Amino acid sequence: MFSRILIANRGEIALRIIRTCREMGIESVIVFSEADRDAAYVKLADRAICIGDAPSTQSYLRSDHIIAAAEISNVNAIHPGYGFLAENADFADQCRHSKIEFIGPSAESIRLLGDKAAAKKLARKARVKTVPGSEDVVEDDEEAVKISGEIGYPVMIKAVAGGGGRGMRIAQNEAALRTQLTNARAEAAHAFKDGRVYIEKLIEEPRHVEVQILADTHGNSLHLWERDCTLQRRHQKLVEESPSPAIKHKTREAMCKAALRLVQAANYFSAGTVEFVVDKDGEYYFLEVNTRIQVEHPVTELITGVNLIEAMIHVAGGEKLKLRQKDIQRNGAAIEVRINAEDPDHDFRPCPGTITDFRPPGGFGVRFDSHAHAGYVIPPYYDSMIAKLLVHRPTRDEAIACMSRCLDEFEISPIKTTIPLLRKIFKHPDFAQSKIDTGFIERTFQKKSD
Repeated sequence: MFSRILIANRGEIALRIIRTCREMGIESVIVFSEADRDAAYVKLADRAICIGDAPSTQSYLRSDHIIAAAEISNVNAIHPGYGFLAENADFADQCRHSKIEFIGPSAESIRLLGDKAAAKKLARKARVKTVPGSEDVVEDDEEAVKISGEIGYPVMIKAVAGGGGRGMRIAQNEAALRTQLTNARAEAAHAFKDGRVYIEKLIEEPRHVEVQILADTHGNSLHLWERDCTLQRRHQKLVEESPSPAIKHKTREAMCKAALRLVQAANYFSAGTVEFVVDKDGEYYFLEVNTRIQVEHPVTELITGVNLIEAMIHVAGGEKLKLRQKDIQRNGAAIEVRINAEDPDHDFRPCPGTITDFRPPGGFGVRFDSHAHAGYVIPPYYDSMIAKLLVHRPTRDEAIACMSRCLDEFEISPIKTTIPLLRKIFKHPDFAQSKIDTGFIERTFQKKSD
């Protein structure tokens, strides 16, 4: 087992990894930017090293600075968390070439599954159903027009290296398709330095359901059931829950087995998430694989009792999974909401600044993951999420009631947050009855505030 791990991230996930390391008897080294110098979690690590100025391009995205910090502090491994360099295959290679273990999958798996077109090919080979669309990258507009005509409008244009909704466009007809192809390619090239796109049939009234998997380097793999991440804004998740209230048990088992076939075909190890879209008839189709720990992983931890961060560390250390599929039982219902420093009434505009009043809720079955506190200064340089609030109850109805109570208790000021919107969501009858899709928030709430 490792004696010292460097955490190449910030915020609540950095704090989470520090705490897990301490419980495992492993020393932690945290890297930080100038903007995070006074963050409370920096003081909790055994050692902290500044790696650059506030912008992520000068700090958390500087792999050379991070490797140098790792070498100076003599660590055995690096945990990338999520975001930043977590799905960067070159960084994984750099770590291992420097004789430092990357706590995540192989660089080969990251490259294969990070390329959405290649991942779709692999999915089809592994007998995992994919959304109808182009077999590969769409090279020119005429090819796109031909494919779209065959599968029928509306269609979705997606960036091969995309994420977070960037490089993604909907086209209702041929004219829109030609315009949106240009826009999608330009946005993808700017965001990912890769302007390639592919075409898929647009699934109307979709739900977003994903399967958590865990695999070791000895050929063992298992799933930890699914999470429903349907409630989103701009393709960014706001509410996650498990089990999904929208799928039947037979579908659930088939989807989880499909996820395992795919990651096994990719020779994948570590924690990962296989994402699916589910149509209004309950048919599910493969979307993509996230080759890292996800923001919403605590939902799975609550219903299974498995510490996923700890499991990732054991796998990276070459250990076999101690659990078998029959050991992974689901217990009750868990829901997570992301608290973002954003103004929902003004197009989710980021709201950096100083928190003066911070009173999170608590009580039975409540978990709160956050690095924020009264007096904390939210910097303008990074993702706006400042907390994750979770509840765990025997039933979904009880979990909704608990979360609604927690949101009513939660006080953060003077910054704007997504809490008022979340309060409305948890009191809405359509959410209670799970009559939702990925467009629910924009359709039900955002139009009223635009």
